[in-house]
Amino acid sequence: MNAVPRNGITQPPMSLESALDEFPKDLMLRDGLVCQARPLEPGDHVAFHKFFTSLNAPELLYIKHRVSEPEVVRAWCEQIDLGRNLPLLAWSGGDIVGVCTLHQSLGGWKRHIGRVSVHVHPKFRGRGLAQALVNEIVEIARACSLEKLEAEFIGRQEGAMKVFGLLGFSELVRLPDYVKDMQAITHDYVLMGLDLLTDEEYAGMG
Repeated sequence: MNAVPRNGITQPPMSLESALDEFPKDLMLRDGLVCQARPLEPGDHVAFHKFFTSLNAPELLYIKHRVSEPEVVRAWCEQIDLGRNLPLLAWSGGDIVGVCTLHQSLGGWKRHIGRVSVHVHPKFRGRGLAQALVNEIVEIARACSLEKLEAEFIGRQEGAMKVFGLLGFSELVRLPDYVKDMQAITHDYVLMGLDLLTDEEYAGMG
């Protein structure tokens, strides 16, 4: 059970809280630029909305929520529950330039599985930021004792799937013409996954 909200944030479980003690943290990109990573805070709504408006219009069609609407982003920032949805932001020059989110189900069939999504400012792509953010989220997931991570894509997001593939994710499911974007256009649905169990843990399960 989550603790009583404080300063607009529902307090996370202790294992997650310990992992978040490492933030803010510097992330060095391939070109030597350093970004600062930290979780979303209530006062970030203006910068967070500005970040989403920097994404290409076709890309916004693939996001499940209407992030172009300021009130949607403001509501996220007013109802932060890091134990369920943990957006890890990358900052540079006072602006948000990337976000990687860990989604958790605290009960049910998939309580041992986290879902990961990542978005990067167009000017910061190809510089290793997405990989750096996903790596941080993977370590947070391990601290939360999650056993698996999954990431959802539409078939046209080949670049994003390649990034996740380089980080160890593999394609689990591909369903043709299965999902619809915000304009009701159908796309292939792709699910990729990463097993977080170590070799030693596998041995202990035998």
